[in-house]
Amino acid sequence: MNKIIILVIALFFLNNCSFNENSRIWKEKEKKLESQKKLEKVFAETNPVLSEFNPELKIELIKIKLNNKVVENKNNYGFQNYDGSLNKIANYKFSKLENIDQLNFKPIFLKDGLIFFDKKGSIIRFNNMQKVLWTNNYYSKAEKKLKPKLYFASDNENLFVFDDIAKFYSVNINSGKLNWIKNNIYPFNSEIKKLGNKIFVVDYKNILRSYNINNGSEYWNLKTEDSFTISNSKYSLIIIDNAIIFSNSIGDITAVDVETGLIIWQLPTQSSNIANESYNFKISKLVSDGNSIFFSNNKNEFYSIDVKTGTINWINDINSNITPILNNNLIFTVSNEGYLFVIDKNKGNIIRVTDLYKNYKIKHRKNIMPIGFSIGKKNLYLTNSDGNMIVADLSLSNINKIEKVSGNLISEPFIFNQNLFVIRNGSIIKYN
Repeated sequence: MNKIIILVIALFFLNNCSFNENSRIWKEKEKKLESQKKLEKVFAETNPVLSEFNPELKIELIKIKLNNKVVENKNNYGFQNYDGSLNKIANYKFSKLENIDQLNFKPIFLKDGLIFFDKKGSIIRFNNMQKVLWTNNYYSKAEKKLKPKLYFASDNENLFVFDDIAKFYSVNINSGKLNWIKNNIYPFNSEIKKLGNKIFVVDYKNILRSYNINNGSEYWNLKTEDSFTISNSKYSLIIIDNAIIFSNSIGDITAVDVETGLIIWQLPTQSSNIANESYNFKISKLVSDGNSIFFSNNKNEFYSIDVKTGTINWINDINSNITPILNNNLIFTVSNEGYLFVIDKNKGNIIRVTDLYKNYKIKHRKNIMPIGFSIGKKNLYLTNSDGNMIVADLSLSNINKIEKVSGNLISEPFIFNQNLFVIRNGSIIKYN
């Protein structure tokens, strides 16, 4: 009888209590998450859309005048002023990188050139004539052998560098002279955002860190729930008003006060099972219109969440982990199967689905993945894992051109100062 009483008490305890959230033993978070998803999901099906829908529907694009200055806190990767003929006009060369499973890097674009790095972690500044103005390396012989990957941010006077071997530093853009250098406990794995004299970055342990840009001293840090494996995806950050909002390896989206480092809200988007398989979990960059945040993942989920509260506005079934683009009341994204989705921003309804891989044979298209895309005045430019860039007319749904950029992996396309750039291993190609 005593054993029965003890068992009943134990069951009662299990049903009504929970351990620390970090233990991930109890499932209350997942229950709440699933409940919210069921209420807010736009479509109930779980399979990705693999067919066209309204492919001939005309889309009216709102022309947005974009500033070509270096703006690190731009939260909306909108339409840009490019309508070129894809003539190669420059090739910025560097020594080939190693272990580039994803060419998830971004150069620093300047009016008179650009900044990138090579396989030993040397920073290289080029002018517009492809001439090297300066190159500097701040790593020891042993560190160079680790082939550090560098992530950049800039305030137009100084370059801020974070890497995947736990070092971070600042150099003068004009001279390459070192301002300061520091070490972190863990390697970094995120975009970098700057606000005032603060710079924000996330490391591999899902810790958001705030540093002083003048000397590299830390203001505060915030640890979010960690995963058991290292993520294969770079985390995203955006700044809206007084909040820094970021993603981590297990799909949590967290808003933090930029001054205090205190959590404003947090939204878990995945169950605890993701902690065991975070290497395969990929999430897009976060983009925002100031009221909502939009992002997607390779678990067939596209989210719209409220900026102020973190509550879900809607979820749609789109399988994508590349950066969406906003224009007025429309969202553009490309699924991992090669379909362009045009979505109503406010309600989450799919307006149009266009097959961007329609010119590929079925056998071939199964072996390629989209890397990223940009949108110019008329065309969409989509880079893919086969080294090709697809140029599609947005208004007519036509595939105008398939440009061979490289025989290997290439980066997403970048548009700056009416030119288009694509990184391949060993060089950055500039198109007019």
